[in-house]
Amino acid sequence: MGLLDIFRGSRLPVDEVAPNGVPVEWRGQWFDQVMGFSVEKLWETQPALRTVVTFRARNVAQLGLHAFERLADGGRDRLRDDPLAQLIKQPNADQTAYELLYELVAALDLYDEAYWVVGESDTPSGFEIRSIPSGWVTGVRGGTFWRPDAYIVSPPGKPMFEVKAEQTIVFHGWSPLSGTRGTSPVKALRQTLAEQINAQEYRLQVWQRGGRAGTVVTRPQGATWTQEAQNRFMAALKERFTGSGSEAGGPLLLQDGMTIEQPGFSAKDNQFIDAAKLSIATVASVYHVNPTMIGQLDNANFSNVREFRRMLYTETLGPLLAQIQDRVNAFLVPRITDRATAYLEFNIGEKLRGSFEEQAAVTSTATGAPWMTRNEARALNNLPSVDGADELIVPLNVIEGGQASPQDGGAASGTQSGPRRPAKRSPLLLKERATPKQVNTVRDVFAAFFDRQARAVLSALGAKADSWWDEERWVKELSADLLAAGTPLTVDAARKTLEDAGIDPDTYDVDRTVNYLKAVATNTATRVNKATKEQLDAALDDDDPDAADHVFDVAADSRADQSGLTYATALAGFATVEAVHQSGGSGATKTWIVTSGKPRAAHAAMNGETVPYDDSFSNGAAWPGDASALDVDDIAGCTCDVQIDFP
Repeated sequence: MGLLDIFRGSRLPVDEVAPNGVPVEWRGQWFDQVMGFSVEKLWETQPALRTVVTFRARNVAQLGLHAFERLADGGRDRLRDDPLAQLIKQPNADQTAYELLYELVAALDLYDEAYWVVGESDTPSGFEIRSIPSGWVTGVRGGTFWRPDAYIVSPPGKPMFEVKAEQTIVFHGWSPLSGTRGTSPVKALRQTLAEQINAQEYRLQVWQRGGRAGTVVTRPQGATWTQEAQNRFMAALKERFTGSGSEAGGPLLLQDGMTIEQPGFSAKDNQFIDAAKLSIATVASVYHVNPTMIGQLDNANFSNVREFRRMLYTETLGPLLAQIQDRVNAFLVPRITDRATAYLEFNIGEKLRGSFEEQAAVTSTATGAPWMTRNEARALNNLPSVDGADELIVPLNVIEGGQASPQDGGAASGTQSGPRRPAKRSPLLLKERATPKQVNTVRDVFAAFFDRQARAVLSALGAKADSWWDEERWVKELSADLLAAGTPLTVDAARKTLEDAGIDPDTYDVDRTVNYLKAVATNTATRVNKATKEQLDAALDDDDPDAADHVFDVAADSRADQSGLTYATALAGFATVEAVHQSGGSGATKTWIVTSGKPRAAHAAMNGETVPYDDSFSNGAAWPGDASALDVDDIAGCTCDVQIDFP
């Protein structure tokens, strides 16, 4: 008997549901219906529930499961021709892997239970997986508290049958009263869904029964009204205000001193919109999804939306992915392959990786050398390979045991410009730059400030207030935020510099830098707010009513990115030099290092320029981003580093 024969209902007639005297435990209805709506009907008719469940199912299904084998040396190999990999690629003759996983997650979300039947077949892997709709499983027979002998399946309109437990893989959540069943999340939403069903019905009644205008027509007391006039007026009223009358939306001619009133509540008064938003938020919270990720954008901004996307495959879907992975690795993999160390894993890495630029920079630094050949780079850009381009090119400024990566001692092209220091046998080179996490922290400070400022300023502009700009407030708030975020950054960079130099990092005294850091934060806040004010003044002179909004859209996006990078880079440079200064730094030198592929001409000319640690570079700056010596054009977007050389 094949696997599909089970689903055709050929195993168990209705009168044999308890063979050998073993009774069946009937599970009854999966869910106490909400106003006559089953789980399936709620899925079909309730937008909030369907939106959240679909969001989770689609985002899990698109990941795909990959098959691997753990090697003795701790590494792993991707399995492609093993039956396990073939089964996941084609789980059965009718479904793709995406469809199978989508069905699995949707069933878990709606019922907190899902059922796979696994059996042999004539597919390339020799096996197949079929899903049993969770609503069809109506009972269990025999077995123990933890695992029955068989599951009773009742397809609509077909004879019921049983599936042996050893043929199934059951995914389920937790229930306080059972070790073999979950508890449908939909149960926790009964009140919310019932409210939405009533609200939908009421809104439909309002539109269908003449409630578009919510009107009452009154006539003067004692006014005569013939039956013919009454019929004519009622016909005109229905044509204009009910259903799809031929004159719907047209004006209504009042007669005999009549008046028209609207005693009904408006959509705002009825809180239709607020109720719908609350419903989406409630459903999303039950499924641990942030409402912003499914279109609830009331409190969304560029910064938090980006972070929510990063959270999707960790906090939001991470537990669900772990549940599925553990189940298939424990109960599916051993049935399919003889490889003792084989396992399945969701392809989460692709979703958690940064942009190509971020990956390239991290990989280059981690490996200490170039990591891609020219032909590999050409292939990424859909260009044909060329002769002689299959070897890695190692720039002259990169040697083993010397600098950490190709970016450390020269421009991105691998060449050096400006003064070149004599080579030393074993110099101690220190280059502490702001980490991506630190840059993001400062960037988020700017984004949050711009968001807060936008709400206040745009509200004042909308109210046509004369004093819509409060320079003192904005400088004070932003400088305080920058000081709070920047001080820990300088401490980390300074301590790391001293630690790498073999000096006790505890000797660094941050109190000696407080006044300077306050001045930098205030100067930066003043400069940033001045630029914002100038942009707003220009926007107000523009005929575009959305010009002011656009100023803050850009500020929360590109300006926050650039300002965060610039500020963090400058503080890291300051802290590196300050750490050497506080330690005495006898004989130490510092070198200007260009890291950008397209640096300013002035900075490119300084690349590799070396001076004593307590001197200034040729442009007057003590370090890249030195606001006390460089103007705005020299600071904005600068990613140059300072490198300390201890003799």
